[in-house]
Amino acid sequence: MPNKLADNVIKRLTLYHFILDDYEAQGLEYISSPQIAELLGIDDSLVRKDIKLVNNCGKCKIGYEIKPLKACIEHTLGFRKIKDAVIVGAGNLGSALMRYDDLEQYGFNIVALFDNDSSKVGQSINSRKIYHISEITDVLQENQIKIGILTVPKGVAQECTDILVQAGIKYIWNFTPRVLNVPKDVRVWNENLIGNLLSAWADES
Repeated sequence: MPNKLADNVIKRLTLYHFILDDYEAQGLEYISSPQIAELLGIDDSLVRKDIKLVNNCGKCKIGYEIKPLKACIEHTLGFRKIKDAVIVGAGNLGSALMRYDDLEQYGFNIVALFDNDSSKVGQSINSRKIYHISEITDVLQENQIKIGILTVPKGVAQECTDILVQAGIKYIWNFTPRVLNVPKDVRVWNENLIGNLLSAWADES
């Protein structure tokens, strides 16, 4: 299960899955740890160590069979188990995530979006309705949703987080440039877009 794996291992396994998906689309049947390692710029021993965690064995001098390895990663990370979620913030980023159909491939079903902009409330994105933020408690409790994706401006991030927590959310995927204050039983994943960009360009400075 994902909660038994370190966060950095989970991130690498998802990258392996991206690669496997691409290779499978090309009609390829096998892939080696050095091939994966070269694409990601990491050591192939680390790839082999990670893959052992999903109970998949490669064939000597051939590599890993793509379809079974892909299925093992999907099972280990829970891709096949549907996880209902909502997006708070129907701006550019929230709308883009709603239109990102691949989220469903990884088990995320976005049930609804929430915003406080009256011009957006009542509209739909990818067949999902935008509700006013004041309706969030009713929608979450009615659908027993525990995952919230936060894509609001920094200035209202904590306020929206408080609303999510009060409505029963236990997991928050945070896209805002704000460190959130949450109870101990609520888990937050911070998507550090700026930090990732700066890290990518660190060698250019």
